[in-house]
Amino acid sequence: MAQILLADDDKATRDLVKRALEIDGHKVDLTQDGTEALEKLTASPAAIDLLVSDVHMPGMDGIDLARRAIEIAPRVKLLLMSGFAEELERAQGLKSPHLGVILKPFTLDQIRAAIRTLLA
Repeated sequence: MAQILLADDDKATRDLVKRALEIDGHKVDLTQDGTEALEKLTASPAAIDLLVSDVHMPGMDGIDLARRAIEIAPRVKLLLMSGFAEELERAQGLKSPHLGVILKPFTLDQIRAAIRTLLA
């Protein structure tokens, strides 16, 4: 299964998404913000198959994190989450063939399906 890096400043969302992904056998590494996620990705870019990130976070937001991730690890797949559709529209400017978006709130089945689609 996949090695997934998850960045979200909301503990409840982190726990929910982690649980959903582990149901499918993925290994999930949690981070609380974009800066922490970027540090982990930079330390071992080849080890991460998928970066799942909230868009709205303090400090480095998910769009900036995704932009940097594309530079560091162009093969990494990206899933951006947000409760605001206009934030997800900003993601359309990212140059990656491996980008997905999901609108919050979502169900466990919806996030699992989005991940399966990206990893397929």
